[in-house]
Amino acid sequence: MSGLRPRVVITGMGAVTPLANDVQENWKKLCEGRSGVAAITLFDAGSFPTRIAGEVKNFPIAGILGRNSAFALGAAAEAVKDSGFEIKKMDPTRAGAYLGAGDGGFDFREHAAILAASFNAEQDSVDRKKFFEKSVARAHSKKLLEEEPSRVVYHLSERLGVEGPVSNCLTACAASSQAIGEAAEIIRRGSADVMITGGTHSMIHPMGLGGFNLLTALSVRNEEPARASRPFDKDRDGFVLAEGSGMVVLEELGHARKRGAKIYAELAGYGCTADAFRLTDPHPAGRGAIQAMSLALRDAGLSTDQIDYISAHGTSTQLNDQIETAAVKKVFPNAKNIPMSSIKSMLGHMIAAAGAIELIASVLTIRDGILPPTINYETPDENCDLDYVPNRARRQKVEAVLSNSFGFGGQNVSLIVKSFK
Repeated sequence: MSGLRPRVVITGMGAVTPLANDVQENWKKLCEGRSGVAAITLFDAGSFPTRIAGEVKNFPIAGILGRNSAFALGAAAEAVKDSGFEIKKMDPTRAGAYLGAGDGGFDFREHAAILAASFNAEQDSVDRKKFFEKSVARAHSKKLLEEEPSRVVYHLSERLGVEGPVSNCLTACAASSQAIGEAAEIIRRGSADVMITGGTHSMIHPMGLGGFNLLTALSVRNEEPARASRPFDKDRDGFVLAEGSGMVVLEELGHARKRGAKIYAELAGYGCTADAFRLTDPHPAGRGAIQAMSLALRDAGLSTDQIDYISAHGTSTQLNDQIETAAVKKVFPNAKNIPMSSIKSMLGHMIAAAGAIELIASVLTIRDGILPPTINYETPDENCDLDYVPNRARRQKVEAVLSNSFGFGGQNVSLIVKSFK
């Protein structure tokens, strides 16, 4: 770490989640230990093994926008307003956007109707020529475009008028954390003064739910949805799918000071690795997670005893929780003295957007001195033996937080935020 590199600070935050459609109400409910998980209403999930999810509620979706784009625009608008940042008062080429955006839905009904209309019963197969003709005749080109993850950053840059570096990554559950880390690097190398960054995702549709059910990754605790997501609990049976968006405004410190911006915290460390092991399982020794945390600490110039709290990836799957625990213990000799909790116990897993929401919660932990709980922690697991802030929020002074995001495919990102001084 160079002591001369530009410092990157967080000046604005926005959120759309299963708990609330703004940062403060979401944070309030997280601190109260409230759950946003309930029965699925976006489609009839009655024939699926899993029939629960963390849906965003009472949020308007305008025109043909995908849910991912709508959530992102809402969260970004809140973050920009919160920061007081005005593009018209600066060179627009010095402002950019970097998102970790996943898909915003899949028109399953239309796709199924086209397949049905193209099916040849005598040959027990789909007539390819007829399928092409029906697709061309029925498909809505603009609506199909909205299924592309890259559309989100297009909408965002157009709406906000940013003309600097613009990009999107989709590294599964690590996407928005990676986007935030890369956005910080863009500022550090001098290519932008301001970056709007974070993530958005909505996979609560038949293809998304069906895919994760086939992987047996989801909880089937359908009769008690609020108790289904239970990270680190011995009786956990999988994660709960959720949707939403989290956005932050990152700024170069001098730029933020010049315009008199309020500063929430400093984004001090970023570590990014790949397991290069298996699509669905983390490396059994946690090597990618260990390296990501170690890189973030080195990048921030902090020792392990300077981290006051860890925002866990904590998905509520058997392997992830066990391996994350082991990896934390490998990196932190004082691991048993560091509280670590998972807000996925309340929100469910927002996939590409999860890391951004967890980083926002980490910043608010520093601001308010409150550790959000891991709810539904009832039965200790001998393989998960750290302090998970069980069931109730805890007051504690916090100066630095490490936030973990570990994705399907073995992508690993750790971010460190610290109080601004």
